Amino acid sequence: MKVIAPLSVSCLAWLLAASAWAAGTPAIVGDYVEIRSCDVYTGPCFANGEMGLAGEEAVLAWSVRRGTWEGTKLDGLKVLAVVKADGTLGDVRRDPPPARAVVIVDAAADAWQRQALLALAKRQAGRLLEKVVRVDAAPIELTTHVTSCPGNGCASVRAKGLVEIETRCLGGKDHVCGNEERFYPPLTKIDNATPAFTVVGLFQGKGLGLTFDDAGRRSAYLGTFSR
Repeated sequence: MKVIAPLSVSCLAWLLAASAWAAGTPAIVGDYVEIRSCDVYTGPCFANGEMGLAGEEAVLAWSVRRGTWEGTKLDGLKVLAVVKADGTLGDVRRDPPPARAVVIVDAAADAWQRQALLALAKRQAGRLLEKVVRVDAAPIELTTHVTSCPGNGCASVRAKGLVEIETRCLGGKDHVCGNEERFYPPLTKIDNATPAFTVVGLFQGKGLGLTFDDAGRRSAYLGTFSR
């Protein structure tokens, strides 16, 4: 009689993920927030004035609603990436420019989940995270209101002692020249991309040789992601 060895945990996780993919169900879904150090919702005249002078920094934030990555369950966990590039992010002439990044993983994650969160961020951000110079762990809070934008802000992101973000909906007073558009697309592939105004955009961590406090711009995106 032929004895069939039981599947390992990793093999079983891979098969379950493959089955979900074949059925058209994403392996992981969640919410996304991004801020940049230049206007992303703007007119060409404003964008041309900032290109090459601003927009070298960005914060990318993912909050997993449910799902697994590399066989590890990540429900409710978050991961952030803080990027410093050598040029304006989104400049089609140098897209993307060389960059360094700090990744912040959710302190609520265990060792396996932290590795999976780092892998997820790298996959989502692609070449922007080719050079990760530091990985920190911190408590992370992230809330978004993509379809319903109350007056106190469309999104809130906090990684204790490292990152703080607050955004609000764009309004009539944010249309300065009258031909504003989503001049720069989001830095990662997302659904329901909604531009927003950055009220607070703060990074106080280590690893990039700088900190920044950049706000008062039409420099944010909110959306959802899935894989």
